[in-house]
Amino acid sequence: MTLPRSFYERRTVEVARDLLGMVLVHGPCSGVIVETEAYTNEGDLAAHSAAGLTPRTKVIFGPPGHAYVYLSYGVHECFNIVAEPDGVAGCVLIRALEPLTGIELMRQRRPAEKRDYRLASGPGNLTRVMGITRELYGRDMTRGDFVVETPGATEPFDVTVTTRIGITKTVDLPLRFLIRGHRSVSR
Repeated sequence: MTLPRSFYERRTVEVARDLLGMVLVHGPCSGVIVETEAYTNEGDLAAHSAAGLTPRTKVIFGPPGHAYVYLSYGVHECFNIVAEPDGVAGCVLIRALEPLTGIELMRQRRPAEKRDYRLASGPGNLTRVMGITRELYGRDMTRGDFVVETPGATEPFDVTVTTRIGITKTVDLPLRFLIRGHRSVSR
């Protein structure tokens, strides 16, 4: 079942934690979300929304459950899902997946990686293998072929909370969530 808008219309930190174990689907490819980072509206200088409403960040201030895709360091795309009620900035960076379906296509998109469980490890690798580009900026993730779904039967897991990685501002906030010990988590 596709997650409804109400799932995303909550505090960013709650959404980031609760996305763990859910299944991201884009066309023929899917994977279990194993790592996320929250970017909040509460003094978070690392959040793109900290600079205010701009053409780039407008989706972050809009209705929850939409995709925020941007180019990072001019190299790779990163994918976030907007959280919080409409008008309140917040989004969750999806950092890593455990591949489920479309693995052959994922391998074609990232041929140098020989271990399937590492194909979508890290935000740039994730977008590459899942075919997520800036063309999906603003896409409503509560319908269509680019959604997050509840998983079928799952094993229980423990969540580890750490500081975010790869940022230079508000580095001390514990806003990175991951499935403890999962081999697909980024390094």
